[in-house]
Amino acid sequence: MTANLSSGQHPNSERVLIVDLGSQVTQLIARRIREIGVYCEIKPYDKVDVAQLATDPPIAIILSGGPASVTEAESPKLPPELLTSGAPVLGICYGQQAMVAALGGRVEPHDRREFGRAEIAIKGDAKIFRQFGSAGRETVWMSHGDSVVEPPEGFEVIASSEGAPFAAIADEKRRLYGVQFHPEVAHTPNGAALLEDFVRGVAGAHGLWTMGGYREEAIQAIRDQVGPDGKVICGLSGGVDSAVTAALIHEAIGERLTCVLVDHGLMRVGEVEEVVTLFRDSFNIPLISVDAADRFLTALEGVDDPERKRKIIGGLFIDVFEEAAKDIEGARFLGQGTLYPDVIESVSVTGGPSVTIKSHHNVGGLPERMNFELVEPLRALFKDEVRALGRELGLPERFVGRHPFPGPGLAIRCPGGVEREKLGILRQADAIYLEEIRAAGLYDAIWQAFAVLLPVKTVGVMGDGRTYEYVCALRAVTSVDGMTADVYPFTPDFLSRVSGRIVGEVRGVNRVVYDVTSKPPGTIEWE
Repeated sequence: MTANLSSGQHPNSERVLIVDLGSQVTQLIARRIREIGVYCEIKPYDKVDVAQLATDPPIAIILSGGPASVTEAESPKLPPELLTSGAPVLGICYGQQAMVAALGGRVEPHDRREFGRAEIAIKGDAKIFRQFGSAGRETVWMSHGDSVVEPPEGFEVIASSEGAPFAAIADEKRRLYGVQFHPEVAHTPNGAALLEDFVRGVAGAHGLWTMGGYREEAIQAIRDQVGPDGKVICGLSGGVDSAVTAALIHEAIGERLTCVLVDHGLMRVGEVEEVVTLFRDSFNIPLISVDAADRFLTALEGVDDPERKRKIIGGLFIDVFEEAAKDIEGARFLGQGTLYPDVIESVSVTGGPSVTIKSHHNVGGLPERMNFELVEPLRALFKDEVRALGRELGLPERFVGRHPFPGPGLAIRCPGGVEREKLGILRQADAIYLEEIRAAGLYDAIWQAFAVLLPVKTVGVMGDGRTYEYVCALRAVTSVDGMTADVYPFTPDFLSRVSGRIVGEVRGVNRVVYDVTSKPPGTIEWE
């Protein structure tokens, strides 16, 4: 059986189904399962294909947490088939409560919400606690307002805590399990072991899903979709998603792929030349490089609203891309680096819009008039898995491990109006900052780092003279997926060294500040 990856299908027989009941951390469950070498996919509770449960059952089912209360009439309800398919089921937090309610047990509201670390006492020899050792007590993370007060018939208590007498329950005969805590979060130290015990120990998964296997399946899927004569175009941005997409499609169909790189004049130092060298010279991939910097910078002149910047850049990108695509005769397919989080969010439980073509980080949503069929070989992968696939394909680490870079480029790192002079100053400062981060061996420990040129000038002193120049802000954060982020704790010595170099080497900057705002309340980018 061959997968059509553009439709989201996957041939892996060890498929774990994660049913999303509205949790903010459902993706973490998927990441933990993938980390143990087992393929999984997320489906909202109201979009589960119950017919497929009978014809192509998953090897295991995990019910996520969620913000609702099962005591409310409008709360998410489980399709009965989820609990009768024969696949083992693990309910987490709200998932446990929903399973209990569906099977005739009882759930009631707490007088107060239980939130934070708790200690559970493990009872008996439960299969999902096999790796927890013999201590009998474990630290877990609780976050719930309701609790199970009476489990369904056939269930036994396998762990309890002071605030949750039914912290974990099991019906070993039917292979149904429920935990009130969250094993997917880092605050539950042995949570990954519990998920592994369930997926591999209870469900019998072998953990054979690898990037090498995915690569082979994706290549065959591309060939099946495109056919023996089809041609594909792919927009390159310099980012890891488009780079891996292009490399994978090229491996599948060779010179029937043409890449288009639109230089909008908003990239970092040497970035355009680096992309061209890698794909045209090293990988021998046909590449059209379009210098459209003048068009973009002219259109942005005098624009300081960040949303207007994005719309101008996105719309003009489409125009330039379309002009370049007309020269590629017979191309019916568009390669695009859609990732699994984009797919999940388009059909989210919380009502996210379902889109036919996602808002690409460079394209901004291609119009229907372009009439392309999408090829999306990364559609089943998370960001860290894309990086692993890039390494599998032989892309250099400098590309695979690079920090995220926004589609609008340096335009949104120049708050206020975008001017050539300001872009030049920003490029130099950013290059020095990243150079020092790499020299200190810190690049891979940071999710994203960049400089921002503020629309503010301050008085300074250089030599014997007075200066009145721009302020440069530095930003560096750690994160797993960009949804939340913490400030990277540089040493004072490091920040002093970077500040000294920027002020000393970049004409136009006389003051450097470091942004210490986490996300939330701030965003990672300034605009």
